[in-house]
Amino acid sequence: MSAYPSTIARPVEHELVIKKSRFIARATPVASVAEAEAVIASIRKEFWDARHNCTAMITGLRGDQGRSNDDGEPSGTAGMPMLEVLRQRRLTDVVVVVTRYFGGIKLGAGGLVRAYSSAVSECLDAAELVDRRELTEVMLAVDHADAGRMDNLLRDWLSGRDGVIGETLYGGQATLSAWIPADLLPDLREAAAAWSSGALAPVTGETRVVDVPRP
Repeated sequence: MSAYPSTIARPVEHELVIKKSRFIARATPVASVAEAEAVIASIRKEFWDARHNCTAMITGLRGDQGRSNDDGEPSGTAGMPMLEVLRQRRLTDVVVVVTRYFGGIKLGAGGLVRAYSSAVSECLDAAELVDRRELTEVMLAVDHADAGRMDNLLRDWLSGRDGVIGETLYGGQATLSAWIPADLLPDLREAAAAWSSGALAPVTGETRVVDVPRP
């Protein structure tokens, strides 16, 4: 398991109806509290006629900043249950908004908790998850004529190894790059040597936390 919480790749929406009340859940990836608040403001403006727009967010690389809002629902029946789903899923840099159009039938405190939790949970079930890992940059300087072949070999090697391809820079040579777990550096050195009859050796760069889409 990664030392860092995951996030989601793109916004996702889900709706369910419980006793004639509509619950419209939206989960959105964000980079900061300010961005999350802008998302909330936009959704509240769009659904201005709804009875409630309840919110929860977790931000920060380690998911250490969380906040929620019941937006008029009884205290503890909406925002906190929504936040708890985010925590249970071990997510960060995500804001969720559940818009409720009241259907005329009261659900009770327990019913509200289940409704808001289910709305967020089912919404996240449809989300594409992105893991975050501490990876090291590696660079391979190759002749332009070999760049295409080496790029394919590097991508094939990365498959299933929790790494991601980086940007290729073109100068006197083509410099391919990738981000990989540090413990795989010896494996890549061996592979690069095999690809090039011993002529190619990867150069290591910085180490940082990188988003790695789940396969």
